[in-house]
Amino acid sequence: MTSTGLFLASVALSCLGALISIAFIRSQETSKVIGCLFGAASALAGIGSGILALTGPAEYTVVPTPFSFADFTILMNPLAGLLVLVISLLALAAWVYGLNYFDEYKGHGLGTVGFFMNLFVASMGFVICVDNAFWFLVFFELMSLTSYFLVIIEQNEASIKGGFLYLVMAHVGFFLIMIAFFVMSGITGSFEFQSFRQTPFSPLVASLAFVLCFVGFGCKAGMIPFHSWLPQAHPAAPSNVSALMSGGMIKIGVFGMVKVGLDILQSCPVELWWGVLVLVFGAVSSVLGVVYALAEHDIKRLLAYHSVENIGIILLGVGTGFIGLATGNVTVAVLGFMAGFYHLLNHAMFKGLLFLGAGAVLYTTGTRDMEKMGGLARVMPVTGMCFLIGSLAISAIPPLNGFVSEWFTYQSMISIAFEGSPVVRTFAALATVSLAITGALAVTCFVKAYGVTFLSAPRSEAARKAVEVPGPMKLSMVFIAVLCVLLGIGAPVVAPIMENAAAAMVQAHPATVADGLALVNPANGGFMSTPLMAVLLIGLVALAWGLRSALSSGSSASRQEPWACGYNPDAHMPVVATSFGAQVNGFLGPLYKVRTVCAAQASRFVSAYERTVGGARAAENLADTYVVATASRFVHWISSKVQAIEGGDFRLYIVYIVAALVALIALAVLL
Repeated sequence: MTSTGLFLASVALSCLGALISIAFIRSQETSKVIGCLFGAASALAGIGSGILALTGPAEYTVVPTPFSFADFTILMNPLAGLLVLVISLLALAAWVYGLNYFDEYKGHGLGTVGFFMNLFVASMGFVICVDNAFWFLVFFELMSLTSYFLVIIEQNEASIKGGFLYLVMAHVGFFLIMIAFFVMSGITGSFEFQSFRQTPFSPLVASLAFVLCFVGFGCKAGMIPFHSWLPQAHPAAPSNVSALMSGGMIKIGVFGMVKVGLDILQSCPVELWWGVLVLVFGAVSSVLGVVYALAEHDIKRLLAYHSVENIGIILLGVGTGFIGLATGNVTVAVLGFMAGFYHLLNHAMFKGLLFLGAGAVLYTTGTRDMEKMGGLARVMPVTGMCFLIGSLAISAIPPLNGFVSEWFTYQSMISIAFEGSPVVRTFAALATVSLAITGALAVTCFVKAYGVTFLSAPRSEAARKAVEVPGPMKLSMVFIAVLCVLLGIGAPVVAPIMENAAAAMVQAHPATVADGLALVNPANGGFMSTPLMAVLLIGLVALAWGLRSALSSGSSASRQEPWACGYNPDAHMPVVATSFGAQVNGFLGPLYKVRTVCAAQASRFVSAYERTVGGARAAENLADTYVVATASRFVHWISSKVQAIEGGDFRLYIVYIVAALVALIALAVLL
């Protein structure tokens, strides 16, 4: 079967699962199981479709519709295949995870979860694969609406507020993208992306379309300063939905930027300032995202801010790719886009894993506050190990997957810094420094997150009574954790596939990024080997373990308590999230004040909106009172008068009928 056929089968299974789930809405358990099983089957078909599209030739399919202006056009190329594969892998884990996790939402609309989540996955797939501006906007809106209903599933104040802010930002982005598409369709006379590709727009129109789409898709991606919805919407949603939104949906924002800049505007030359713009937003988002994450004690809000950080890292690679194209350095362009694509895949895996781990902690303790956790690694060993792998991967620790894609990002920026103009060198150097700062702070943040949550002593009754989560939830986490390891150690196999996807988008010949077990930078010859790193690390760990065992077995000294630096420690003096980040909070205080001010402005906006809604309701009531109610009272008065002639006597009704007939005959004669 072709990649398009598998994709359509995947979407059909999702839609069928949604319909059957809503049909059994009265039985929450049945609806949940049906939704999860159909969703998992759809994800398996999506995985097959994504692999075929990523590794094979592009497929272009046109299905006629009743609308003369919008045929249903599907394009399955390597970039679309990558996104479909990413979303399908996460969806498979999320659906299996939901077999147990969704039980937490009984009484909160559990019967509708299968409906909205299946449609959410299907709409994301169509946004990626449709090749027509009209249908793209239709499914983009459907994706926003279905995810909104998943965010507000608990129907509490926090979820409704987070959902509202998300919906506002989603529609701001939608509006900007719609303007860009309408401008291009007005020039071409068609909504088909194929017409856009073949039209050499003027530099002004091309730049306008790129900027509108960059900001519009940036709202969906959650890049700074359009990120405020992320730390509110992601914690409110179910954790497996958060994994799909953070790992899959926000990547559609990056997909849209690349599709517009490289594909839709392919007849227009790439401007240098496009790449600089993307690079600057990527650098700011990466640094501020991790800075804001450091101050969080809510584990899901912390992960949401790290989504902002990693979107920034992806944009660093994408921005470098655009700069490479603008300066004629195709090798660096391919390397930059390849780094961005690889990190897109890697972030989806380790961030999905971390959200599933956070959901497992929430499932067993009932809290997202890291201050109330501790000691969970002893009672939740599988969850603890999977969360540790995710923490190491997001911190770019070798030989896991996050390290590989960040290494390629470094290589692409360093290459352009040595070969570009003074302006390009300056921005590339600053971006490289920002990535280094981001990496250091990410390590700090996840030492805090893992240490405070899973190590030390339990700090609450819920943590002391915690138990490991059920089998399906553990299976989902182990599945994604294994992928994080394989995408790192297996980088010599994966990297050429990512490079081929980047080369196809740039319309260039593939370069050599792997030589045997080593990864290679084709621009400057730099190389490294993750399989060799893995062997060396395993050897070092085994050696350290052996030395420790030998020393402990040969020593007869009694075990002593460690020196407490003159203090008399007790249970009230553990290392917690607040104390861990205190120093960072001190010297980054001004940035946190900026966030506080922005949050206050957002709250004022929400309050102003609520006052506007209240005013509208009052105005509506005035109209009802003085117009509708008055008319209603008049109708009732007329009815009461007319009712007097109704006596219930059928003989009287015959008289009425005869009188009416006489009147009609007389009227006909007179006219």
